[in-house]
Amino acid sequence: MQPVMNLLYRIIGHPRFHSLEHRLFSTITFINGLSNLLGSFSNLGLEKGLPLFYLNFGTGILFFVLYYFSRVRSIYRSLYWPLILLIFGFLSVNIVLNAGSKGGTHYYLIPALVIGVILSRGWKTTVSVIALSGLVTLALFLIELHTDLVVPYASEQERWEDVLGQYFFVQMFTGILVVILAGNFQDEREKSESLLRNTLPLPIAEELKKEQKVAPRHYDDVTVLFTDFKGFTGIAESMSPQELVSELDECFRAFDQIIKGCNLEKIKTIGDAYMAAGGIPEESHDHPVRTIQAALEMLRFMDRWKEKKEREGKPSWEIRIGIHTGPLVAGVIGTEKFAYDVWGDTVNLASRMESSGQPGRINISGETYEKVKRFFECEYRGQIQAKNKGQVDMYFIEGLLPHLRDSEDALLPNFLFESQLIDMARGQSVPGAARSA
Repeated sequence: MQPVMNLLYRIIGHPRFHSLEHRLFSTITFINGLSNLLGSFSNLGLEKGLPLFYLNFGTGILFFVLYYFSRVRSIYRSLYWPLILLIFGFLSVNIVLNAGSKGGTHYYLIPALVIGVILSRGWKTTVSVIALSGLVTLALFLIELHTDLVVPYASEQERWEDVLGQYFFVQMFTGILVVILAGNFQDEREKSESLLRNTLPLPIAEELKKEQKVAPRHYDDVTVLFTDFKGFTGIAESMSPQELVSELDECFRAFDQIIKGCNLEKIKTIGDAYMAAGGIPEESHDHPVRTIQAALEMLRFMDRWKEKKEREGKPSWEIRIGIHTGPLVAGVIGTEKFAYDVWGDTVNLASRMESSGQPGRINISGETYEKVKRFFECEYRGQIQAKNKGQVDMYFIEGLLPHLRDSEDALLPNFLFESQLIDMARGQSVPGAARSA
């Protein structure tokens, strides 16, 4: 199935890189071009079929010209009316040259109207194309009724064969068009859902789709991580906006992978600050340890990134990381530009842990220390003045405890660490189940 989809994407465009409107235009011009070119040869069997052959073959080439400009040159928005006029012009001449209502070509007027409505970009265009379809249909029947311009079939047998062929061809054409259009809409739906899943945690996204809202929830035990870059403002002034965004993007992409690998939830970035949390939206017992692991991996990445920048003779930043564990409220508020966010004193304290820390160090609160001291070496800093919080117990993370680290890599946990972490994850129930705030 995948090779077929890859071939289809090569023909009409990939949903990741092309809009639904663009793919629909490419689909319709390609199918019309192919059907006209192939169908033109069937007219050669008719006694008066040579003009129909030239008409179908010529318009097939024109459809492929429109397809070229859509697919290769990405020019399609300005080609709506040329396409619609080409379709109705082709059908009008074809109906006149092919026995009018006694033939089968007029069946195509219905899918032609459907195409016009599907590609329409507004109600005015929709009304216009409906009116055009009605006028063309009325004009063709009036021409047949009051003139002798309509070319009849040479025999009843020829009429029967052509009408039967036209009828089945319309069915096949419409079926193929519907299948491809449905596939395009499905691709667009999957792209929208993927974007929603990347914007919100999966359980939150599912709740939002089902209920059209998300009830804020209170959690009694969540670990919040904040990072910030020392000297960012000064260094940023010496860089172009493009370079600055590129450097931040490189770091935050790495942080995203680390956060995902440690089963944490990225909350947001604010300038050069990065925020994540463990224990939401799905509760867990081991989130404080996994958050510290993520912080250690972030430090390792920044050390390597700094070494690379120094080799290139470029400026680099140093990172501060702060972590605190406690209760908070998490959810989605508002009706526009949905974002999963957290609120509460725990968030404020985690921010104070970061701002009260030191570059290249992980600064944690006493609450977090009590939950991770069986896993990590910690340096007690004493009670440090935190802005608006008074004296707060703080600790620096030094690394894994000696008996829990790999013999070759001090930051790599050994099997005993993993065993204890599994025990922690399966341990006592999390105090205070999540409840509606």
